Amino acid sequence: MFIVNVEAAICKEDKWLVITRSTKEEHAGGTLALVGGKVDIEGNSLEILERTVKRECDEEVGIVIKDAVTFVYSSSFVTEDGRNVINMVFLCEYDSGTATTRSPDEVEAVYWMTHDEVMDHPLAPPWTKESIRRVALARK
Repeated sequence: MFIVNVEAAICKEDKWLVITRSTKEEHAGGTLALVGGKVDIEGNSLEILERTVKRECDEEVGIVIKDAVTFVYSSSFVTEDGRNVINMVFLCEYDSGTATTRSPDEVEAVYWMTHDEVMDHPLAPPWTKESIRRVALARK
């Protein structure tokens, strides 16, 4: 059984919205990441991944994204406690809102960073850099 996780790659004026994950987080606490979270079980539903991306943007940082989200890529990993996760990254278009830390148990800080700033940041893990690399290519 997999946990399904989605991430939103939001670009505004050539800067990407990234967060510092709370140190309270079980996985990768204290690192730079895209906004995202786990997909909730809903039974039979449509567009569950897209709705989860939108919900997480609002819950974590108070950002509204436009309806159209574009799947970019997926990956899988195993958490430190042995849980299998499928992670999906979506390219999203900023609509409105001011990015703030709305969920301190999940998000310590919010930043708008250029591609190079993310790539050079000491707290950016390889998977966040890979996501930024791929979404930047998809955006062109």
